[in-house]
Amino acid sequence: MSQTVHTLGVAGNPIAHSLSPDIHQAFAASLGHDIVYQRYLFDRGDFRAGATAFFQQGGVGLNVTVPFKGDAYAFADRLDTLAAAAGAVNTLALQGGDVVGYNTDGIGMVRDIQLRHGASLGGLNALILGAGGACRGIIQPLFDAGIAKVRIANRTLANAQALVQQFEHNYPDRIDAVGFDQLTGDLPEIQLIVNSTSTGLNQNDTAREAPPEGLQSLSPALVAGRLCYDLSYGEQAQFARWAAAQGARLSADGLGMLVEQAAESYRIWLGHRPDTGPVYERLRRKTREMNATADRSNRPRQKT
Repeated sequence: MSQTVHTLGVAGNPIAHSLSPDIHQAFAASLGHDIVYQRYLFDRGDFRAGATAFFQQGGVGLNVTVPFKGDAYAFADRLDTLAAAAGAVNTLALQGGDVVGYNTDGIGMVRDIQLRHGASLGGLNALILGAGGACRGIIQPLFDAGIAKVRIANRTLANAQALVQQFEHNYPDRIDAVGFDQLTGDLPEIQLIVNSTSTGLNQNDTAREAPPEGLQSLSPALVAGRLCYDLSYGEQAQFARWAAAQGARLSADGLGMLVEQAAESYRIWLGHRPDTGPVYERLRRKTREMNATADRSNRPRQKT
């Protein structure tokens, strides 16, 4: 008897860089599942047409990346609790005739911190840098994991305060907001710092001595001895590298989060959670090789 072929994919714009096909095909191979997983380049402003066509043509599960997570939220017939709290969807699943929207980003981050890095989150106070969509997607999972308090820091304080207002009715006196200008020294009450900003790699900062561009107000004392997590990975994880150089107790990038959120999506679609270890290790080796190549290309040539 032939096995059912499950049609899956990831939609974004741009999308050529996505590692999701490699990740999910590796998951399927490890579990003996037969899947087709493709990248879909949807036109900006026309997510609904692309997603509708995907499901009408037999698709059962779709990952969603930038810039369409808000569009996927609006497209879904129903939302799970985390997607509703986040106001964004990164996973769409066809279930009982409805397209259900999920957000697995925060679950992926928490699983990576707790299981891969062995850090307990219960009772800790967290500082999240940035107040955009990435921040919104991790707040509820952090509280679910036992975080005591969440402080959101943002360059524009009003944006952080608006985000606090969305959660404070469920967590009174447990979430607040500050501006970046208030992060100039040590904050002894903070044990976990998560960078959710889109700070990119400063190619000139090879010594890791300066905070990432956009986070220049941060003091080395703020991260020393703390758990520091960067939602970016690879070359973009400048905050993680800077925190490590300042003596962070843990400094991790978001590669594990990428793999763990994908595993949660796979579980939603096909009912089985794959072993993420082998996929993570393969991708980690790949990113190390890419970073080493980039470092060599940026190194000044010696005169002969």
